[in-house]
Amino acid sequence: MLAALAATALPLLVPAPGFAQGRPTPPQAPAVDPSVAALRDAALKDDVAYDIIEGLTTEVGPRPAGTEAEARARDWAVKKLTALGFKNVHIETTSMSVWQRGEETAEVISPFPQKLRLAALGGSGATPPEGLTAEIVYFPTFADLQRAPDGSLTGKIAFVSNAMVATQDGSSYGAFGPARFVGPGVAAKKGAAAIIVRSIGSDHGRGPHTGQTNFPKGVAAIPAAALSTSDADNLSRMVARGKPITLHLVLTPRQTGMHDTGNVIADVPGTDPTAGMVLVGGHLDSWDLGTGALDDAAGVAITAAAAKRLLDGPAPRRTIRVVWFGDEETGGTGAAAYFAAHQGERHVLAAESDFGADRVWRVEFNLPDSAKPVGDRVAAALAPLGIVRGTALGGDGADIAPLIKSGVAGIDLNQTGTRYFDYHHTPEDTLERVDPEQLRQNVAAWTAMLAVTANAPEDIGPVKPK
Repeated sequence: MLAALAATALPLLVPAPGFAQGRPTPPQAPAVDPSVAALRDAALKDDVAYDIIEGLTTEVGPRPAGTEAEARARDWAVKKLTALGFKNVHIETTSMSVWQRGEETAEVISPFPQKLRLAALGGSGATPPEGLTAEIVYFPTFADLQRAPDGSLTGKIAFVSNAMVATQDGSSYGAFGPARFVGPGVAAKKGAAAIIVRSIGSDHGRGPHTGQTNFPKGVAAIPAAALSTSDADNLSRMVARGKPITLHLVLTPRQTGMHDTGNVIADVPGTDPTAGMVLVGGHLDSWDLGTGALDDAAGVAITAAAAKRLLDGPAPRRTIRVVWFGDEETGGTGAAAYFAAHQGERHVLAAESDFGADRVWRVEFNLPDSAKPVGDRVAAALAPLGIVRGTALGGDGADIAPLIKSGVAGIDLNQTGTRYFDYHHTPEDTLERVDPEQLRQNVAAWTAMLAVTANAPEDIGPVKPK
């Protein structure tokens, strides 16, 4: 009887379509193509990506842009991608100006003598061979340095100690990074003899984080280095004791002239030349303190492993191009060279992986209105991997930036960044930081995205440049 009453009353109790307790219900997600789901789920057992990272970091190691090591990495990449079955595998070289680090030491002379650990920033100027000794001027934040009067740092060593914190989306890098990106140039314009900054990282160790800095046109480069976070904290505690602090600094980097860098290109040929090309990849070069496992052997490995999933099946509608870019770290020479050489080809979508190997948690799109259903299908295919849909425009990444700025559509598969800046640009960026299970989730996400976008029947036309 109760069951019968419930059944009779059901039509009165069920809300009208599109509403639940007075609120609109979200639109139903599109069904996931079984073939896409199968590719995605098979990729959760992928070993190709880890094999690429292991091989690149073991057989080549650190790969500074424009060096002999980066050249060996390009040759290694051609052999690996050819062995994996990719087509049209080749190197496209270009040239760049190369900076090389030298001796790097720092020591508090007074009032609390002790050595500090630091690394020169890319593009740093040099001290005299015997070093320089000067009093430091302390700035808790980059904004404090900006407010210093012109000429107030003459003959002094600026010390900027802003402390970066970890965030899931990595946004703190943009907030705290200017101390490294442009801080040395600001200090130079104010007369500083040198500058040291607290490493732009979220760790609490003694391994410094290197990275590129840039001096404005017409401003001579001064010695510039990053202190390990622990040493920066220690130096800040010394400052708090209220006594003048004298530092002896030795940095002897040098510019070595023009050398080759370049991009390694490999294709998964498509069946419809008129449908345009989907470009994915990361950067092959790395900084020299670690072996560049997270930054960015992981990115080139993830995208290549995902593309191979489609290479080994029925040919996709669109050609998938995998690019391992050169010189991302010091200026984007590889990205600019690729755009100049290939802007006549029809790229309809670009995406890159350059944020380590931890789980993808969010996907964001910049697609034309005609291709909005493509984004819906990608989001639906990624949802079982625990990936949510964001609201910002996709298309981030230094290597794809020239394409995105030209109006090519973009997709971002955002990785979890809470531990990335513990290791970024440090001696700890090694294979041991790669979690194989999280790496496989990345490959599965990229495989699903490629399976949808490379086969989408919709036209993926240009978008408003980001």
